Amino acid sequence: MVANVKQKALKESSLGFFEAIGQSLANISPTLTPALNMGAVVALAGQGTWAVYIIATIALIIVGLNMSVLASRFSAAGSFFVFISRSMGPIAGGMAGWSLILAYLGTAMALLAGLAIFVNNTLHPFGVQIPPAGSYLLFGTLAWYLAYRDIKLSSRISLAIESISVTVITALVFLVVGKNYDPATVHVQFAMQGAPLKGMFEGVVLAIFSFVGFESAVTLGKETRDPTRNIPRAVMGSMLFAGAFFTVMAFLMVVAYRGNTTVFGNDAAPLETLLGFLGMEAFSAPLYAIASMSLFACVLASINAASRLLFSMGRYQFVHRSMGLVHGSHQTPHIAVTISSILTVLGPVFLLGWGAMNTYAITGTVATFGFIFVYLLISLAAPIYLYKKRAMGPAALFMGISGMVLMAGAFFGSVYPVPAYPFNILPYVFLAYLAAGGILLVRIKRVSPVILERVELDLEGSEGMVLGRK
Repeated sequence: MVANVKQKALKESSLGFFEAIGQSLANISPTLTPALNMGAVVALAGQGTWAVYIIATIALIIVGLNMSVLASRFSAAGSFFVFISRSMGPIAGGMAGWSLILAYLGTAMALLAGLAIFVNNTLHPFGVQIPPAGSYLLFGTLAWYLAYRDIKLSSRISLAIESISVTVITALVFLVVGKNYDPATVHVQFAMQGAPLKGMFEGVVLAIFSFVGFESAVTLGKETRDPTRNIPRAVMGSMLFAGAFFTVMAFLMVVAYRGNTTVFGNDAAPLETLLGFLGMEAFSAPLYAIASMSLFACVLASINAASRLLFSMGRYQFVHRSMGLVHGSHQTPHIAVTISSILTVLGPVFLLGWGAMNTYAITGTVATFGFIFVYLLISLAAPIYLYKKRAMGPAALFMGISGMVLMAGAFFGSVYPVPAYPFNILPYVFLAYLAAGGILLVRIKRVSPVILERVELDLEGSEGMVLGRK
């Protein structure tokens, strides 16, 4: 029997543009790229790193424009589950939702592991260390509490944290550039001297990974005021900000390292190195504390996003219908939040033997596969939707094809050349997860086809929240 979707609702129109963009920015976690991820891109692209981030920004802008085609026409907590169901049918939408749940939970797991590293870096000068399992439980519980209580509060906290961390990192980099500036390093970068073309291509794949999660404001479609206007603005605004920030940081950090991309590319702790250039090593603890808050904001944003997807899919019984319940006073999907938080903690705990850094890399890689799959599907769904509405032009077709090609290329670049174990088996882990979702959906179609029929009916009505646009 199909549950009635008109149960107690989420707190509609409780969020504004700033809370929506705070969700997307927190999921991107801009601080993490210069603090941890950028060195890997520099190791590949050398003096061309800044150009790599420009190319990655353009690629994700194309994907973002495809998202905006649908986000500007209707909104729902299920985001891509609903969008793709509307364009390509509930089976394809269910696969998108299934993949995106893994993506958000994998991101939360990865950042929880990264948070354990950064917290211990913060506490190291004081001779204190927190076991990884204790860190996972502590911060996972705190994220659950904030997500359980109030989405508006958690979104505002995330935006405030990201604003502080980005400001501090930017100030630090500018101070070091002022000390180490050499016009020759600027000229070499603009000329991209010695930048390997193959390395730049591989670097684009890694750079794209810095942006994943920029779309997560879409999951707040039911809780945001004027969603068909504010959600696309939040998605594109967070993407453009992140692209500009990453590009500028890539250029300036190479200058800060006096143009030595080999040292930068092999530096496991660039924040400490920057402080060392200024003779301010004593400030490493507060700097890592700020970076830790940024990672926590990403964990919180990822749990919020995953729970909204589970909520929407629970309402349609693609997953257990308890996921679709709303708390009586907080008006949050409390069961979905709780399940998302538990899974977020269990993943890193299961990988304790691998260490926090490997846990970060493993869960982050699997999460990225989930994002790429959904970005590819949304790039296909957008022109299909416009075609059905007889509103598709050459530009929309070009954007759709370009988005699909770019995401297929990103996936290929992440699996070839074949990486070392365990990363060589992760694509197959992801494909097995997709297969399990496909089997679940086929079973639903055979055992309870009325569920799929109800999805299609609701997507044409209240759940789709169509606002009179083609």
